[in-house]
Amino acid sequence: MKKTVLKIEISLLVALIFCCVFNINTFSKQCENIREKMLRMHVIANSDTEEDQSLKLKVRDAVLTAGKEVFDGSVTSTEAKEKIEPYIEYLESVALETIQNEGFDYGVNIEIDNEYFNTRTYDNKVTLPAGNYNAIKVIIGEGEGKNWWCVMFPPMCLPSAVEECEISDVLTDTETEIVTETEKYKFRFKIIEFFEEIFN
Repeated sequence: MKKTVLKIEISLLVALIFCCVFNINTFSKQCENIREKMLRMHVIANSDTEEDQSLKLKVRDAVLTAGKEVFDGSVTSTEAKEKIEPYIEYLESVALETIQNEGFDYGVNIEIDNEYFNTRTYDNKVTLPAGNYNAIKVIIGEGEGKNWWCVMFPPMCLPSAVEECEISDVLTDTETEIVTETEKYKFRFKIIEFFEEIFN
């Protein structure tokens, strides 16, 4: 009798572990799909001084204004390299001019990179899972300060976006639920972030 109960308990435990692993694996795949569809922008200040943080925002505004033809919310993650790279030299010159006009002598580098991000919440509405995303990076000077980031596609921070594009227009219903119902997926976000940090 005891052996039978023990076997049942072991079987239930194995089944529970299997279900948890399957659930996390499925969630991980959904997070991967979300990351592949997003294009982010990352502006990194020279340092955390008040002056450098203020400069960061001025450079951000100058770059977004100068690149309004391409930063119109229509460029997807997969198109980013092809469509934005031809503008990089011009955008760097605009950023450098802004830096110099503000009285600083920092250099600036703009690149399109596949970059690791922690789990982050945008505007208290959308939470993006940890992992690697295609991103437009604007690095000012040493690039050791706090950064400003936003989602370029779908356009969540672009006043010049050519048309309204909701996150649900880009993601599936399940993926939209994952990024908008944060509390429901909080524990799974932490697990994904734990493993993504190990891999990175």
